[in-house]
Amino acid sequence: MIPQDLKYTKEHEWIRVEGDTGTIGITDYAQHELGDIVFVELPQVGAKVEFMKAFGTIEAVKAVSDIFSPLTGEIVDVNTALETNASAINTDPYGQGWIIKVKMTNPSELNNLLDAAAYGKLIGQ
Repeated sequence: MIPQDLKYTKEHEWIRVEGDTGTIGITDYAQHELGDIVFVELPQVGAKVEFMKAFGTIEAVKAVSDIFSPLTGEIVDVNTALETNASAINTDPYGQGWIIKVKMTNPSELNNLLDAAAYGKLIGQ
């Protein structure tokens, strides 16, 4: 499942852009590869994120993985529901499993991301 309206990173994050804000999560492929997600390290609202720099981690039964920001900006919302239900990333990675929302400071960075077709090719779909 690769939604057409999103942009993707080679590290398996997705972003949905609405105005000057991007909602960020990890892809269905990533959650499947990680397995059962048990914990997400969430940043604070107001924290700054940088293009392709880690802003948190996801802990699964199999591994711990960094989460990278597909753009530079300031975090304006954090999905605190993941603190008690991290498995939402497994069950609904593009919906209730979103991780942060970022107000973009450099929207041109979106041009460096993959569209759905390119991401599908990356993961062999």
